[in-house]
Amino acid sequence: MKLGIPKETLTGECRVAITPDVAKTLIGKGLEVCVERGAGEAAHFHDDGYVAAGASLVDRSEALACDLVAKVRRPTVEDAAALREGATYIGLMETCGEDEVAAAMHARDITILALERIPRISRAQSMDVLSSQANIAGYRAVIEAAARYERFMPMMMTAAGSAKPARVVVLGVGVAGLQAIATARRLGAEVFAYDVRPETREQILSLGAKPIDLDIGEEGSGEGGYARELSDEAKARQQQLLADELAKAHIIVTTAQIPCRPAPVLVVPEVVERMREGSVIVDMAAGSGGNCPLSKPDEIVTAHGVIIVGHTNYPSMMATDASTFFARNIANFLDLVLEKGEDGALFRKDLDADEITAAAQFKPQPSE
Repeated sequence: MKLGIPKETLTGECRVAITPDVAKTLIGKGLEVCVERGAGEAAHFHDDGYVAAGASLVDRSEALACDLVAKVRRPTVEDAAALREGATYIGLMETCGEDEVAAAMHARDITILALERIPRISRAQSMDVLSSQANIAGYRAVIEAAARYERFMPMMMTAAGSAKPARVVVLGVGVAGLQAIATARRLGAEVFAYDVRPETREQILSLGAKPIDLDIGEEGSGEGGYARELSDEAKARQQQLLADELAKAHIIVTTAQIPCRPAPVLVVPEVVERMREGSVIVDMAAGSGGNCPLSKPDEIVTAHGVIIVGHTNYPSMMATDASTFFARNIANFLDLVLEKGEDGALFRKDLDADEITAAAQFKPQPSE
């Protein structure tokens, strides 16, 4: 059975789905790994490393024609057309419903295993790409903020005087938010955090940060550990009660997102206007509408003297480690997808027999 690894073609995407070390592991389990030439270059994994691991270097069409194809980002229409009929695609689909790419794949009997659909349960932690990549994103977001904040992060005492620590507020305490809190604390900042889910309070305290407690009349715990969308009344009260806390912040890192819904607006323009000049907002939800209406996807803008960072792909900024984590997630997932037969050959298991592979399947939606 062949596993194809095509190069990522989306602008700014530097990750690769499988690294040489993971390729070697998969080859040892019986897979033939076919890597498009140059697929790992942007992440500093060179072709000779794949060859040394036992992989074959191929052109793009050969990589896409394998039995299994693993990618980081969703296929293009052209990629979908180049996949072999009856093949299995493993990677992110980045869509909440059927679209032209998914429809084209389904029409050719291609099994889609969308990694973002892997359930967040204990058994699936080792294959949860959303968590592994969000962890990297939360770290990098704080580094980006610190680089643009033209003051000290920690308290500094020198012969020339002292400086107070930066006041950092993290909005949204999921995987990315927790790592953002931990990173800002390691840099010496005074950190505050807020989440609509009451169960995050203990996590905030465990990292040495201070929770922002608001009474908005309802709590936002949703399914699978995610937040749910609040009512309009709760949203308005949330914005009002958050305003004073946010206006005092020197750095705000927003991570609040709701699957398949626009990001909630948390940092309104009036709050930005009240912030100290030179402050920084890193809006990690810029790609899904933004937690701050003034942010722009993949742009850095300044409003009222406040720097607003709208990067949408932080893991790609740390492509080597991000690719390593992603590749290990896929390798662990493949242990559930594939099995050796009595003759030693690999075959695909019944995907509906396991709750993880069953949930990952992106199946055609029934026509109305």
